[in-house]
Amino acid sequence: MSTPQGNEFPFAGAEAPASERRDATSRLETPRAWVLWLGVATVSGLGSGIARADEGMWTFDNFPKDLVESRYGFAPSDEWLDTVRAASVRLGNGCSGSFVSKRGLILTNHHCVLRCVQQLSTADENLVQSGFYAEKMEDERRCPGLEVNRLESIEDVTERVAKATEGKKGETYVSAKNAVIADIESGCGSDETTRCDVVELYGGGLHHLYRYRRFQDVRLVFAPSVKAAFFGGDPDNFNFPRYAFDAAFLRPRVDDRAVRVKEYLRWSKKGVDDGDLVFVSGHPGRTNRLKTVAELEYLRDWGLPEVLLRLAEERGLLAQFSRASNENERIARGRLFGVENGLKALQGRRAALADDTFFGTLVEAETDFRGKLAGDDETLEAFREIAEAMERYRVIRTDLRYKERHRNYGSKLFGHALDLVRWKEEQQKPNADRLPEYAEAKKPALKAGITSAAPIYPSLEQTLLGHYFTRLRADLGPDDPFVKAVLGDEAPFALAERLVKETRLADPELREKWFDDPVSLEVDADPMLKLAKVISDAGREIRSVFEDEIESVVDRARAKIADARFRIYGTETYPDATFSLRLSFGTVKGFPDRGKEVPPFTRVRGLYERATGNEPFALSPRWKEKKDAIDLSTPMNFVTTNDIIGGNSGSPAINRDGRIVGLVFDGNIHSLGGDFGFDPRVNRAVSVDVRVIREGLHEVYGAKRLLKEIR
Repeated sequence: MSTPQGNEFPFAGAEAPASERRDATSRLETPRAWVLWLGVATVSGLGSGIARADEGMWTFDNFPKDLVESRYGFAPSDEWLDTVRAASVRLGNGCSGSFVSKRGLILTNHHCVLRCVQQLSTADENLVQSGFYAEKMEDERRCPGLEVNRLESIEDVTERVAKATEGKKGETYVSAKNAVIADIESGCGSDETTRCDVVELYGGGLHHLYRYRRFQDVRLVFAPSVKAAFFGGDPDNFNFPRYAFDAAFLRPRVDDRAVRVKEYLRWSKKGVDDGDLVFVSGHPGRTNRLKTVAELEYLRDWGLPEVLLRLAEERGLLAQFSRASNENERIARGRLFGVENGLKALQGRRAALADDTFFGTLVEAETDFRGKLAGDDETLEAFREIAEAMERYRVIRTDLRYKERHRNYGSKLFGHALDLVRWKEEQQKPNADRLPEYAEAKKPALKAGITSAAPIYPSLEQTLLGHYFTRLRADLGPDDPFVKAVLGDEAPFALAERLVKETRLADPELREKWFDDPVSLEVDADPMLKLAKVISDAGREIRSVFEDEIESVVDRARAKIADARFRIYGTETYPDATFSLRLSFGTVKGFPDRGKEVPPFTRVRGLYERATGNEPFALSPRWKEKKDAIDLSTPMNFVTTNDIIGGNSGSPAINRDGRIVGLVFDGNIHSLGGDFGFDPRVNRAVSVDVRVIREGLHEVYGAKRLLKEIR
């Protein structure tokens, strides 16, 4: 799987928080993306700067049409690219999708809508286990807090950012950069239907303004049971062969009416064959192919090991919580899924950086690049500045984690409390002086998150918040003034229980009132708000240190390196992934694994052969009952050489005719180092074949209305 369930799992799956904030304090942490592992790579990032093989997550305005034509005899026309771009969408929880009908039907993965399905479930109606299908349009159910973005335009704003930050250092640099970005974004639009993001490309070499159409009323149309969508569970995750029906459908509405779209993707009737050219359009979360060796050493030695430890602890905590009752298992499933997914993915990332041979290729690539900079003392000095900043980062990382990056521990109530406290403070400032995630352009998304009617489960809240308090005390020490200010004389889980019981933040109408009228928010009147104020103030202090001594230094140094890279390579390569729209190309192709060749396709027959009757290889009841009605030779999942990463979950796989042939949902185990490089020999994207989606909708689920619409 390749996506997190919202902001709670910045390392588990895709790479973007639910609110899609541009949080400055997250930018040097392990990126919000699952990543892919390879043994020996062709590394493009630090060294050559030139993409090789089928490598590359290309922006639509710089897609290498000539390169594709020279290799495959086909060059996408501007009209082809425009249609695919307009039909591609981004889900706010860190996934991708595509319009597949003129009435706005969106195809994406089941694991991308799992949170929605869970939120719509109850103890009496467990849609996660049973699945969901709206036989009539009026039966489609709204997903709480989920929004969809469609890219409308791209504007180059590099000169404005460069001019505003020229000659500035430290806190002055950060403030100037935040101010100009806030000004650009607010000037683009800040109403309920528009989202504007300044996207940094090529390590700061370019800044582009992305303008999106926002859809906030998103309805669930179809989702299979989790047994069908995630057949094989964690053992099959990031592996191939796969037999997953990981598909789902959504539909945005405006004024309670289905959205009408001009550009959407038709379905291929014949699918694909071995060797066919395939394009993947989606929103890869974040890669590190342009990071310096010093930054990667920090990830290898500090960032990743500490995140892996936290995820391992939380997996045990949630597993224990889930075993207490069926209801506990239901309400914790989404988070446990994300934790397990992230844990497996980041183990692969850590293994990549810990492999001496692979890491040696990264060092060699940077050495080669620096050799081309002989006489350019200013750029060479930038590498030293980044290395020194990483040493400083190592020193403050623990304080930063618990005082400013604590959202990763997942309490929704505490997240709402912190947002409300900071919104009250930030909205009183000029827009240019605010923290970026509370700028005026971010207000609609911020409000949507705070006022979401998604259910909040007190027992899970107490468990997650208690875990945060426990780790806080363990890692900072009981004598730390901040720990004393947070815990007082209370035990971690006792404090969590009291806060959850006494707070009024579970009421979405009250949260909306406080958001719309921040003056009426009395922080001392609610214990959760009072605690959020204490933690927020400490967070501001350590954040200021981070921005002044680390972020600003790295930003300026990266810009120098990016300028040098442009002088040498130009835009002959693609920028690192940024959860912005990209297009990759590749072919249907198997791969070698442990001395044998793995075929590129699996078929439905293999699903039944693989089933044991025991989890996670137990068939869903519907697939078990309908075996005789299904064509067992139907292709089920397939692999391609497309370069993808987290955030591509839900991306359409498209043939040269611009028709959907598959639905990306995973990468194979060899791809768990793709964050740092790309190996065309074994790196594979895994997709659900459109032929099995059609077969399943027809024979297994009887989804006639849905089939008619996509045909």
